[in-house]
Amino acid sequence: MKIRNFTDIKSFFLENKTLKQTIFKNTFWLVVAEGVSRLLELILLIYLARILGATEYGKFIFVLAFINLFFIFTDFGISQITTREFSQNREKEKEFSNLLSLKLLLCLGTLFLILIGSFFITPDYLIRKVIWIFAAFSVIEGFLLIIFAFFQAKQKMEYQAGTKIFGTTVVTAIGFFIIFNFPSVENLSYGYLFGSLVTLIFVLIFFHFKIFRLALSWNKTIWQKFLALSWPLALATAFVSIYTQIDSVMMGYLKQITQIGWYNAAYKIIGGFFILAGLISMSFFPALSKFFKESKEKLQKIWNYFMELMIFLAIPIVIGGITLAPRIIDFIYDPSFFPSGRETILAFQILIIMTGVAFLSNPFNQILIAANQQKKLLWATFSGSAVNVILNLILIPKYSLYGAAATILVTHLLIFFLVFRFTLKFTPIRPLNLEFFFNFLSAILAVIPMYFVIIQPTIYHLNVILSVLIGTAIYLICFLMYKNLLNKLFISRVQIL
Repeated sequence: MKIRNFTDIKSFFLENKTLKQTIFKNTFWLVVAEGVSRLLELILLIYLARILGATEYGKFIFVLAFINLFFIFTDFGISQITTREFSQNREKEKEFSNLLSLKLLLCLGTLFLILIGSFFITPDYLIRKVIWIFAAFSVIEGFLLIIFAFFQAKQKMEYQAGTKIFGTTVVTAIGFFIIFNFPSVENLSYGYLFGSLVTLIFVLIFFHFKIFRLALSWNKTIWQKFLALSWPLALATAFVSIYTQIDSVMMGYLKQITQIGWYNAAYKIIGGFFILAGLISMSFFPALSKFFKESKEKLQKIWNYFMELMIFLAIPIVIGGITLAPRIIDFIYDPSFFPSGRETILAFQILIIMTGVAFLSNPFNQILIAANQQKKLLWATFSGSAVNVILNLILIPKYSLYGAAATILVTHLLIFFLVFRFTLKFTPIRPLNLEFFFNFLSAILAVIPMYFVIIQPTIYHLNVILSVLIGTAIYLICFLMYKNLLNKLFISRVQIL
């Protein structure tokens, strides 16, 4: 498709013309939606931590972690199966009214479970009340997933992007208004609920009049069919939810509320890096899926590039993050988060290592899905969540947030080991190739001068953004130089032989 003027640009990004153009358009809008939404959420959470303080912020995170354990029940994998089934056969769209009723029942059931669970997880009435309010917010968010699934089936991700950005913007704007004028966890929960209600009303009106007429039907046979298809996805998502949320829930149960604030203050900074990794994965996954069917040589090439990018990012993030941790925490958060100078900083340093491991795991996770080996990924996440729960039970009572940080690190190391083995055994990818060696060696050699520059007092005590930019520039120059040098040496070696 040739682009000659503004009308062509508009058509390219808003209409489905050709297969390649449609894939690019959909990928673009998903990346934009995910990037903008997560960035706004991250900014809001950081300001929440600074204004509310460690203890109040800890209550907020404890509530979200507890509710997120139940979130899978609002969907149970139905949305992904809906997208797949409707994409393959448009005739099945007539079953959508039955799926809406199923989603409604799932959401109401989840709300009931959260209300019951709140009486067992905390004796604090205020926290319990906030759980109830956020439970309503959570089920609204879960219900919207079925609408997004319909957008994806029609390959109209621009609608999903607009909806998601609108919703996140509304919630973020209300959240900032509340924390600057009426700062409290309870008021914030009402703000989240009001924002989600506004979004729900807007989306339902738009969907009903522009996309598909809304109605409810109650065919149990259709429910059973979709639930039979969706349960493996639900199980995999549940395992991920367990090992990412159970640590905060356990600390809250043990009344380590302030420690939750310290721990998640560090975790939310890490969340910015996971946004980056997620966007990169979304960009590479369509190509991996395409070349898995078409060309094993091109598949290996694109996977190598994916891994190169992950190595290129992971090594400086880990070394730079550990080195500049005190400056980063001091720059972003209020001093109440680290009264003795250790709490959040040490947790952040452990978590930044976990981030590096997660970056390196990403290419393996994506190739397993592209190769239709989701069950292997399910086993990896199951193993990780099982080890996570056991270690948290042992380490959190004794070491609090440090035990939680160490546990999530061990969890990701185990998952990385398993997906590496599964990739070797069940996919055509060969991870330990010459490209991997050159990239890893180049990153290690490049990060050494970066480290020695940023630890110099004149650089270290600059504004942390300047320190990061200086370190990034040095790392980038050295990486490119070493990569080019290693490639030339290898080519010369081959020519001699």
